Amino acid sequence: MPVVEIVTAVSLWELVKHGASWLVNLKNAKKERKRESTDALRKVLLAAQETRIYTNRLKNGGDPEPNKQERLAMLWSELSFALEDLGLDKLAKRCRIKGLHWADPGAMDQDYLEKADIGLERMERLARQVLLEIRA
Repeated sequence: MPVVEIVTAVSLWELVKHGASWLVNLKNAKKERKRESTDALRKVLLAAQETRIYTNRLKNGGDPEPNKQERLAMLWSELSFALEDLGLDKLAKRCRIKGLHWADPGAMDQDYLEKADIGLERMERLARQVLLEIRA
């Protein structure tokens, strides 16, 4: 009978250690997810800035740069995947559409683009809003 009590005490101790370890890992996972979300949202702000600089250059008579348009298409598409993985679906969808738009600017219907609400200001506002929520 005493052997059972010792095994039970040892098992209980192992369970407590495992539970404490699990809580620490959970806390670290939350910190990691928070960091990943913050990084992805900051990249949205940077992509918006890069896009704004390029579109302003075009508005001021600059020549279209196919390589820049390809980069913007890939940048917005990659952001959509990262945001989707983090569960930030509203912003991910907008980034995906923005990527498709840069891949082939004339292919999407203008009404669809307006309804998709993929303006840079809107996307920046959403990213900043989520960043504030993460910090809270």
